[in-house]
Amino acid sequence: MPIFGTTRTKPEKQDAPEHYPVEHTDKEWQRLLPPESYRVLRQHGTERAGTSPLNREKRPGTFACAGCGQELFASEDKFESGTGWPSFTRPETPGVVAEHEDRSLWMTRTEVHCSRCGGHLGHVFPDGPAPTGLRYCMNGAALKFQPK
Repeated sequence: MPIFGTTRTKPEKQDAPEHYPVEHTDKEWQRLLPPESYRVLRQHGTERAGTSPLNREKRPGTFACAGCGQELFASEDKFESGTGWPSFTRPETPGVVAEHEDRSLWMTRTEVHCSRCGGHLGHVFPDGPAPTGLRYCMNGAALKFQPK
């Protein structure tokens, strides 16, 4: 599990569980989610950089999983990374995301999933600002904003 409030050079990884508290069949996920959210969350897709309205979201609130509603990131931990995707320094609370090694696209990255439904959220990189030194680079299609 990640250690928050410290600077690390490399994020820790966790194996994905076989089952999640929220599970649906593929057809049910297709029915429950908008097409772009389904592609990102269930098929490990990536939205085009700069296309998410959540990039411009500055209000106080929480960013939750678009698949199951679990609260994932607080607005006060959001920052402008210049990458074109919503970026955060840390999850809202320990355990709400699971991380594991992703070796797709001829590179090694750390993939981030919702710990409640297993939905693909994005990746975490060790090049973020203080206090964690991490950049949780998330797909806006995998999130929904809940204003305070």
